[in-house]
Amino acid sequence: MTLVQLEYAVAVDTYRSFVTAAEKCFVTQPTLSMQVQKLEELLNVKIFDRSKQPVTPTEIGIQILEQARIVLQESGKIKELISSQQQEISGELRLGVIPTVAPYLLPGVISAMMKNFPGLKLLIWEYTTEDIVHHLKTGVLDCGILATPLTDPNILEYPVFYENFVSYISKNSKLFKKKTLDPDDLQQENVWLLNEGHCMREQVLNICRTTKNNRLQGLEYNTGSVETLIRMVDLNDGATLLPELALAELNSKQLNKIRHFKTPEPVREISLVTHKNFIKKRMLQALKDEITNAIPKEMKTKKKKEVIAI
Repeated sequence: MTLVQLEYAVAVDTYRSFVTAAEKCFVTQPTLSMQVQKLEELLNVKIFDRSKQPVTPTEIGIQILEQARIVLQESGKIKELISSQQQEISGELRLGVIPTVAPYLLPGVISAMMKNFPGLKLLIWEYTTEDIVHHLKTGVLDCGILATPLTDPNILEYPVFYENFVSYISKNSKLFKKKTLDPDDLQQENVWLLNEGHCMREQVLNICRTTKNNRLQGLEYNTGSVETLIRMVDLNDGATLLPELALAELNSKQLNKIRHFKTPEPVREISLVTHKNFIKKRMLQALKDEITNAIPKEMKTKKKKEVIAI
């Protein structure tokens, strides 16, 4: 039994396809299939049911693949020990980020990471929270940046900053004349929301304490973009809630539509998250340090703020 065989088998389980697994492992499909078959012959069991599409593991295969992931994670600690001894941060870090954080936080952080750690290769995807957690558990991702708490026993959370929610109000709204808002004020308004599946949508609903969605004059518009929410308010009135980091992208006219909430201000806790067996600790700390350097000082504490549940 070899680590390569285990790696290929885990890849097939992750992508549920021999072809895709081979592409991700940078080998030909016959090579990967042959190694998985050798592993099955060695163990004298069928790990995968190839008659199904997508490919699925057998009952015993599920248990074998779970142990294979543990073996691969443990073997990876050897390289991490060497890297730590050499006092260098190098290798590959696969990162998932929720779309309501990525465009406002990552550009500066990526630039700093590339400058300070030339031996580090960053692979980054924008995913929903559900997808990030799934990919952490299957080994597709090393870590994620998302809103917490998740309360998942298999996921470790490292809070990094606390980002205020602010309201973005149409000039035609009765709320526009107010300097600050109470969350209950938004029950008067048509509130534009993100799609189902975005954690920020659930947090906005929790702030508003209402189930009112983005229906306006018979229209239901579904979007995964904060920028689209802003445009909807600009052109169709109503209100929406924005993460504070998004304010850097607004012009002066748009900033005039921003209203902060009264103390305690609602915030979302943004954390680095990993699987409980994650081993690239020094990479994670480097990423956390660069994020901390990139955010305003006031975001580093939750004093006088209320963390909104997901």
